Amino acid sequence: MMNKKDLLELEAGELREELISLGEKPFRAGQIWKWLYAGELDFRQMGNLPLSLRNTLSERYSAGGIRIREKLTSKVDGTRKYLFELDDGNIIEGVLMQYHYGYSACLSTQVGCRMGCSFCASSPLGFIRNLTKGEMLGQILCMTHDIKDRISHVVLMGIGEPFDNYENVVGFLRRINREDTLNISFRKMTVSTCGIVPKILRFAREGFPVNLSVSLHAPNDDIRAQTMPIARKWPMEELLAACNEYARLTSRRVTYEYALIKDVNDSARHAEELAERLRNTLCHVNLIPVNKVEGAGYDKSSRERTEAFKAILERKGIAVTVRRELGSDIMAACGQLRRDTMLGSGKV
Repeated sequence: MMNKKDLLELEAGELREELISLGEKPFRAGQIWKWLYAGELDFRQMGNLPLSLRNTLSERYSAGGIRIREKLTSKVDGTRKYLFELDDGNIIEGVLMQYHYGYSACLSTQVGCRMGCSFCASSPLGFIRNLTKGEMLGQILCMTHDIKDRISHVVLMGIGEPFDNYENVVGFLRRINREDTLNISFRKMTVSTCGIVPKILRFAREGFPVNLSVSLHAPNDDIRAQTMPIARKWPMEELLAACNEYARLTSRRVTYEYALIKDVNDSARHAEELAERLRNTLCHVNLIPVNKVEGAGYDKSSRERTEAFKAILERKGIAVTVRRELGSDIMAACGQLRRDTMLGSGKV
């Protein structure tokens, strides 16, 4: 199956040339394009195409090379967690959250991850490979087809480090922004990174105002290095300088994700130090009571400590929120994604 050409990898003009090479009229490419970006990835269901063409497409091509293997729906808040199977048998995950403004899709960018953050359930898997642009598109299109509704926001915050798969990620973001695809505003996209400084600076120069979310999780290098190996390569001073440059070039405030871990980074002293680090910068801090991950050995900060931490940042003039926990009952919350959680669950 892996030798099939993925039509989601193609630009509109390339798809047209592909159809012409099959002896088809060019307008068939436009029909297929509309089907794909409406979420229909099964060529056999593209009803306005001749049966002969549908059969040819099914035999020779793929659309994202992805299918929904299993799905869990949270009984608490309706969050949906998808287990996707790729053509090569690898498994990735995605999460769909519903807010008052519409649906937001959290997508994976890699199979596994090489960053090694100790509080993340994806780390023990190791790194297998990058996802293609088509496989990233396939995730959101599968979700679109499943809910029969529009997805208005995208966050690249699933399995993998987006900037470790830079070219495919940027290609994906540009594609879903187009009016003839999903027409999602750049301002409604968020890329999350653990802090690859050169890629942050490169991304700042791409020319589109995508939101940047940075996994900080500590007020200093010593604590950050305990949980995030990347901190040993790019110290916080370099990271924050790159983030400030991103904010300057894009006029978008940077969100710093801060997972509160009991007795590790959640004291008043830590809050004071963090506030001093971020003083007079265009930023927002998103506090995350760390979610339970088997084998990580971390405990969640108490509600009292979380509120005290938040109050200190607010008093120091730092914009701050506490993340709403969605999908924790189905292991879909921050840090909980891993590709084997639903294997054999039998729940769809």
